[in-house]
Amino acid sequence: MIGKTSARHAAVDFKEFLDEIDRQVEPGLAVHLICDNLSTHKAPVVKKWLLEHPRFEMHFTPTYSSWLNQVERWFAELQRRRLDRGVFCSTDELTLALEQWLKFWNANAKPFKWTKTADQIIDAIGRYCARVSGPGH
Repeated sequence: MIGKTSARHAAVDFKEFLDEIDRQVEPGLAVHLICDNLSTHKAPVVKKWLLEHPRFEMHFTPTYSSWLNQVERWFAELQRRRLDRGVFCSTDELTLALEQWLKFWNANAKPFKWTKTADQIIDAIGRYCARVSGPGH
């Protein structure tokens, strides 16, 4: 996990994060970025950077997509294991806590695993749709 904190959500901050990823990932490896549709990720400065770094490929997820849910699962771990118990009196303290969590995570990382098959998920969606499309809704 490569992380960077930023007070803003500006394109220049995202470009700096891309620079950091570029420095940390072994040259020659393809880099696939899974991003939401925030305009920052599509800004001209980012598009220009991506043209200059062809090993980077952006993938934009639709709202509620399964890939994004996996990313959000990681943030839930961060929230539960580090932020919920923390008291931070400054942005610097919060930033330090986030950086420490990233180091801890990387030293102890375990992949998230799907616990249901695609058929089980589709069946559950079907049951939900049948339940909410009835006369009571």
